[in-house]
Amino acid sequence: MEARYAIRQYPWLAACQGAPEIFDQVMPRLSTLREPLVETFQGQALTQHAKTSGSGLLSDVGRKNVASIASPGGQNRLGLQRFMGWAAWDDAPWRQTWLDPVGQQGGQSDGVLGFAPAACPPSGRASVGVARQGCGRVGQVDHGHVAISLGDVSAHGHTLVAMRLSLPTAWPQEKARRHKAGGPKAHRGSRTRHPLAWERLEQHGPVLPQAWMAGDEERGRPYWVRRRRVGLGERSRLAVPAHTLLRELETAPPGASGRGRQPPRPWPSVEQGSQALSAEAWKRIDVREGAKGPLLVEVGKRRVGSRTPRR
Repeated sequence: MEARYAIRQYPWLAACQGAPEIFDQVMPRLSTLREPLVETFQGQALTQHAKTSGSGLLSDVGRKNVASIASPGGQNRLGLQRFMGWAAWDDAPWRQTWLDPVGQQGGQSDGVLGFAPAACPPSGRASVGVARQGCGRVGQVDHGHVAISLGDVSAHGHTLVAMRLSLPTAWPQEKARRHKAGGPKAHRGSRTRHPLAWERLEQHGPVLPQAWMAGDEERGRPYWVRRRRVGLGERSRLAVPAHTLLRELETAPPGASGRGRQPPRPWPSVEQGSQALSAEAWKRIDVREGAKGPLLVEVGKRRVGSRTPRR
């Protein structure tokens, strides 16, 4: 990194430093936050396992496996392993308990709901939803599974609200494979990324104060997503692929030749339209600090209409 960019990071690093006494208050506050979440587990054994697993993941043990976590808490390793591995408990009440304070305390009316895929490239074929698919984490099509996450971002902070695993098209047809991996028993079809993101918006959007929804170009690519968003009155800043066809609404249509109909406005792609803009139409914005220097983007603003399947 260049020296002039490295100097900009000094104030950020200084703000991250704090007195050791600050951390003495962390565990009591975490216990207060954890209490309503733990109470959603029915039964004394499940409640104790939930407390032990949470404390163990935040502790200073060398290895965060079941045996290392269970031993300091005085619990049996097999019981904790069953709770974390294959015990049947409903996560819906837990997620709702977590969602309520986010909407009441953390959310703001001018906040943003962000959708993003979270990819993890595992090894083997036993994980639920694993397939060759686009993995943003590695920047290419790879063997892995992908989950759709919904985050709430405001001036108070950012919080992960929901996450659902995407089920590729090949999985619903392989019943034995689903059963071995612990996947859905019923044949409900594939659970692809765009329907999952829309379900999260319909389920959690009404209880989360927000002014915008945002996502990458994969979220904004399907026409039906943009159309439904307008129907719900949702404002969004969804990116679209560079080949999306659009028509500028602020420019005058081509002049008539005196014969036949007046020619309509053309339908250039986003890439072609951006290249046609003058240098004065662009504005450079310093977004944030990056690992190799500041992240700079150039922005141009235009009112356009996108081309639909029915033109």
